[in-house]
Amino acid sequence: MSNTITSDIEVDVPIRTAYEQWTQFESFPEYLSGVEDVTQLDDTTTHWIVNIGGVRREFDARIVDQVPDDHVVWRSLNEVAHEGRVSFRPDPEGGTHVELSMKWEPEGFVEKAGAALHIDDMVVKRDLQRFKEFIEERHTPTGAWRGEIHGGTTTDTAATPSSGTASDATVSPTTPSASGIPQAPRDDVRGDDPDLRV
Repeated sequence: MSNTITSDIEVDVPIRTAYEQWTQFESFPEYLSGVEDVTQLDDTTTHWIVNIGGVRREFDARIVDQVPDDHVVWRSLNEVAHEGRVSFRPDPEGGTHVELSMKWEPEGFVEKAGAALHIDDMVVKRDLQRFKEFIEERHTPTGAWRGEIHGGTTTDTAATPSSGTASDATVSPTTPSASGIPQAPRDDVRGDDPDLRV
C-alpha cells in the first residue's frame, strides 16, 4: 500500500528564488535530512541515495514535468516506487507558498511502521522548514535552471540568469559535475563559479 505525504510552507523569498534553489538537486542533502546524495545525470535524470529511519535506498528518478516558477514533478525509474511534485505559488506579501507532495511504497517493517506512525510526515515538515531557513538565510539560490520539461523531454534550455548567481552561464556539450560525472548541458551553476555546473 502506497504512502502519500503532503506538506506546505511559506518562504520569505520571491518565487523565482525559491524555485531556482529547488532546481539545484545536488544541494538537497544540505536541507533534506533523509537525502544522503543526489547526482544530476542529465537534464531530466537524477540518481538518489536516501536513508530514512535507518533504511537506505538507492534509485534513479526522472523529471517528467517542470515549468519555471511553477512546479517540478518526478518519478522513480526502477523498482523503488517513488514520485513527487513540488509547486510554487506567489503569496500577497512577496514571498512564496511551497507545497510538496510525495508518494512511495513502504517496504519492510521499519518503513511500514514509520508510515503508520506518521513519522514520514514529520520528516517532510521538518525538511521544508530546513529548506525555508536555508534559502531565507542566503536570499539567493546556489544556482538556477530555467528549462522546461514535458513528458520527460526537455523543451526549452535557453539560458536565463538567476537572481545574481548565473549571469555568465554558458552551455557546453558535456560538462563535468562537482562529482566528476559528465552531464548533458544545463545552464545552472553553483555559486559564482561557472566551472561548477550541476
